[in-house]
Amino acid sequence: MKDSGELEKELERFQERFQTLKGEIQKGIVGYDELLTDTLVAVFARGHVLLEGVPGLGKTFLVQTLSKVLGLQPGRIQCTPDLMPADILGTHIVNENENGRRVMHFEKGPVFANLILVDEVNRATPKTQAALLEAMQEGAVTAGGETMPLPKPFFVMATQNPMEMEGTYPLPEAQADRFLFKLRVPFPDRATLMEISRRTASFDLPELSQVLDADELISFQRIVSQIPVADHVNEFAARLILATHPGDECATENISRYVSYGASPRGMQALIRGAKIHCALDDRTAVSIDDVSRVALSALRHRVILNFQGEAESRDIDLILREVIDSVATAV
Repeated sequence: MKDSGELEKELERFQERFQTLKGEIQKGIVGYDELLTDTLVAVFARGHVLLEGVPGLGKTFLVQTLSKVLGLQPGRIQCTPDLMPADILGTHIVNENENGRRVMHFEKGPVFANLILVDEVNRATPKTQAALLEAMQEGAVTAGGETMPLPKPFFVMATQNPMEMEGTYPLPEAQADRFLFKLRVPFPDRATLMEISRRTASFDLPELSQVLDADELISFQRIVSQIPVADHVNEFAARLILATHPGDECATENISRYVSYGASPRGMQALIRGAKIHCALDDRTAVSIDDVSRVALSALRHRVILNFQGEAESRDIDLILREVIDSVATAV
């Protein structure tokens, strides 16, 4: 554990690298300032990200750009209904060795990389979606009784289209819970659309430089994990999690009326881990309640499940959660 002076110096270096990293990404990505910040926060918090948005908003390009500037080995999985778990994880095949004898050899799948793009994850069947569970949680793949570790660092960034429902399979709650954040990719405004047109008119992709490597990324992850969290901040995060559950004393009327299940303990972990990154970016060495509130929507929107009435009335989970955040913050 570093002392406060040493931690302060390391955090200054982290802030500088974070801004350089973000600036390099913005050479290729137009707009999306908040989305880029949230994505990088998840990366440094060692979490997976679920990106939701209509087609053509640059979700796939964002992941490709991120792998270049972070110097990570990319992998890509294009999900379709006929995709099988072996297509993701890999499979055993029969080969001949130098003695001419037949031996079993494990051919690794695309999941054996640092940064995995899982495109249109809700088009894969539940069986295939479940194949990612162990990889996302344990950082390993088990096949033929053998457990093989995945490269470090390891991130999954999955995209899904909320509009097309035909031929899609919504992520089960247990699978969605593995994602640290769920980020909504907004439609660009007029100025951003015009800038996209100017930048892409020549068909030349921007030249991006590598800012970090895998070892440096892991080092920064360890540094920010050492930021202390006071008991009152932990208590606020715990109250926030409990307030998403119908029947809790802190639950709002809309939670009790429209929500079936609240956030899990992993939601609590996501709040604290994300809050530590924002704390570091604001040049502080102790997490505040505002840091927790800042990541609450991203950390909880996929963990709070609407009931039948909420689905039938198309209730926006973000509006319900904002009400909860304000209510708990007022009560503290």
